[in-house]
Amino acid sequence: MSTIAPTAHPAQATVPGKPMPGIPFSRVVGVELRKMFDTRSGMWLMYSIGILALLATVSVILFAPDSSLDYESFASAIGFPMVVILPIVAILSVTGEWSQRTGLSTFTFIPHRGKVIGAKAVAALLVGVVSMIVAMAVGAVGNVVGSTIAGVDTTWNVSVMELVLITLANVLGMAVGFMLAVLFRNTPTAIVLYFVYNFVLTTAASILAVSQQWFEDIRGWVDFNYAQSALFEGGPTSEQWAQIGVSGLFWLVIPLTIGLFTVLRSEVK
Repeated sequence: MSTIAPTAHPAQATVPGKPMPGIPFSRVVGVELRKMFDTRSGMWLMYSIGILALLATVSVILFAPDSSLDYESFASAIGFPMVVILPIVAILSVTGEWSQRTGLSTFTFIPHRGKVIGAKAVAALLVGVVSMIVAMAVGAVGNVVGSTIAGVDTTWNVSVMELVLITLANVLGMAVGFMLAVLFRNTPTAIVLYFVYNFVLTTAASILAVSQQWFEDIRGWVDFNYAQSALFEGGPTSEQWAQIGVSGLFWLVIPLTIGLFTVLRSEVK
């Protein structure tokens, strides 16, 4: 009895000796973006960015004195929740593969782990920038509404460049969360360590700087969080940019490199 070999579908046909085309990086980024919104927790985390920006804006309108109703007040009020939420978004974009045990299927479909991690980084960056734009827009609307209700002139005392620097500062905060996620690949550990880094170590460094002159002199070079504060205060000087680069090398680049090395070589279960 003769058998008929199955015919390959035209879309699956390949030229002998020619490797199949890889998955485009843009498609991987799109998948990672969709995964950040697919779960109920992820969706509400994204919604919380807009909700908290709105609540902060309403709080300024209700409780700030008329003399403080300017765009700087709204931007400052909105900035605090962004500092907390955006790094958590970056953390969950990475640790979800291990906490939800989807890493095995993800890295099976896309064996190049570096491409997956890179796509997660780009997706987190896009979410961070868009979130900041939305938050700033909410603050701008609040500035107009608040000054109109109070019967005072609308004051725009934050320049476009200052908004760009504030966005950069928040993106760097996201990068720290992303680094911790890549390094430890565990959601509770990464979130706890981020809060320790952002609040506990910052407080300890401030106390040390007050009591020790030598540490105050070098703080900008060794305290990445403190070095970034120049981004919230207008245009950093060349020395402050250098401090951001040097401190970022030790607190962000080197740990992230170590984390990437372990991700690329560790066994996915």
